[in-house]
Amino acid sequence: MRTQLENILLIANPASQNGNGARLAEEAMETLFRRMTDASIEVILTTHPHHATELAADAAAFDTVIALGGDGLVHETVNGLMQLPKEQRPQLGVIPTGSGNDFAKSLGMPKGVKRACKAICTASSMPTDIGRVNGHWFMETLSFGLDAAIALDTVERRVRTGQKGTLLYGASAAHQLKHSFTAYRYELRLDDGEPLHGESITFAVQNGPYYGSGFEICPDAKLDDGLFNLCISHPPISRAKASFAFLRAKAGKHTSMRELSFHTAPSLILDFDAAPPAQMDGEAIGGTHFEAHVEHSALHVLFPLHSPRQKEEARMREPLGGREDQN
Repeated sequence: MRTQLENILLIANPASQNGNGARLAEEAMETLFRRMTDASIEVILTTHPHHATELAADAAAFDTVIALGGDGLVHETVNGLMQLPKEQRPQLGVIPTGSGNDFAKSLGMPKGVKRACKAICTASSMPTDIGRVNGHWFMETLSFGLDAAIALDTVERRVRTGQKGTLLYGASAAHQLKHSFTAYRYELRLDDGEPLHGESITFAVQNGPYYGSGFEICPDAKLDDGLFNLCISHPPISRAKASFAFLRAKAGKHTSMRELSFHTAPSLILDFDAAPPAQMDGEAIGGTHFEAHVEHSALHVLFPLHSPRQKEEARMREPLGGREDQN
């Protein structure tokens, strides 16, 4: 596990936290400097869409790139890092200051700039899977239909109302349940299997378990297993039942509902009869034909001490018999 933290590029979205991103970037730099006195830290604030992608693609001289912002900034940063050859690719750190922060939640990264910086300073760098769909990389989620409409609505609603977190996603969900409750016919091929046909109201393809500000849509999804986890909701399902499913998904308790089906696969080909709302890590993607696969262990990412991934790694390293050997 390489955890070199000597030459750091901190990319920050100044619009995050309702325009407080620049101040938070300064706070992060000061906190990191206090904990890593010998480190070199360069801070760059993004100024236009996809600026983080440009910066990360030019970051081969750094050992670490830290994204300070939300899932959108992480998405842009990863799409830049993945343009570099694997041997030149810096490791990724995340300081979550967005409205959703689903990828950070999958990492176990705490909220708050100072707490996140502390976690980064003691983190372990671990190889992590990345999804790729139609030429674009994504870290956490790819979805279609109602859930994508909700995710995309939150972008506009956040700017207009200043809402964030669960309140923001709850308001978007209520609106889109009324206006985007549409079934889309699909053909799905998982890996090299036979085609599956059906209709979906929501269709989530997950690398990590979370979407929509902490909804645990695929509770078994892991960032290092080389697999996508899929959750598909099938009609007939009422708006009331769909709302109930969303509420239960907040704690991952929706998996037994008969209107839902779950699958795993390292790759998929998905065709819809009409273009549905579609998003990847909160960014819009259009079309009716989607080809996606998992790039296994594509990027090293900083996982906090005592995160679920770190605990699992420690458990795997324990000798057989564990503490019984000491008796």
